[in-house]
Amino acid sequence: MGNDWQIIARLIIACILGGFIGLERESHGRPAGLRTHILVCVGSTLIMVVSAYAFPEFGLARDPARLAAQVVSGIGFLGAGTIMREGANIRGLTTAASLWVVAGIGLAVGSGFYIPAVITAVLAVGTLTLLDKAERNIVTSKTLIIEFRIVDQPGQLGAIAVVLGKLHFSIRDVNIEPDDHGEANLTLQVVGRSTGLEQLAEELKKIEGILKVRVRST
Repeated sequence: MGNDWQIIARLIIACILGGFIGLERESHGRPAGLRTHILVCVGSTLIMVVSAYAFPEFGLARDPARLAAQVVSGIGFLGAGTIMREGANIRGLTTAASLWVVAGIGLAVGSGFYIPAVITAVLAVGTLTLLDKAERNIVTSKTLIIEFRIVDQPGQLGAIAVVLGKLHFSIRDVNIEPDDHGEANLTLQVVGRSTGLEQLAEELKKIEGILKVRVRST
C-alpha cells in the first residue's frame, strides 16, 4: 500500500482544490456549493487511491482505471440533479460541469498528478469568474419577450420606448391585445444585453399604468 502520509496529503489537497471551486459556486447561490464540491473531489481521490493501492495481492493484474471510469460516468447522475428548467430557461448546466471537472481533479490528485490538478482548478475558477463577467456584457442572441398588463392611456407606449432606448434594447415586434375593461396585454420582442434585464424590469414597473411585467427568453 502507498505511504499513509502521502495518501492523507492527497485527500487534503483534494479538499482544498474542491473547496476552491465550490466556494465560487457557493458565492453565486448555486444548489451544489462548497460542501458538495469538496465531497465530490475528496471522494474521487479516495476512489482513485483505493484503485491504485487497495489490492496489492493482485500485483500487475489489477486495473486501477476501472473504478476511475465509474467515477466519470457516475458523476453525471449527480450533475443532472443540479440542472433545473425554469420556463424556457435551463439553469445549473455550469454547476453540473464544475462537478464533473472537480471529479476529474480528484482523480488526478489520487493518481499523484498534483500540478495538472492545481492548474485545472485555477483554470476552472478563472472560467467561472472572469468569463461570467464577460458573458453578462454580451448581447443576447435570443429574443426576449416582455409581457405587460397595462391600463390603456395616452403616451404609455412612448414611455416604454424611452426606457427601452435608454437601456439599449431594440424592438423587433409588438403585439397588443386590449380587453373590455380598459386594460391590455402588451407583448414586446426585444434584443439587448443580459445585464440590463433586471434593471429593465424595474424601470418598466415605474411607468404609470403598468400593472405587471414579466421578462423571459424565447
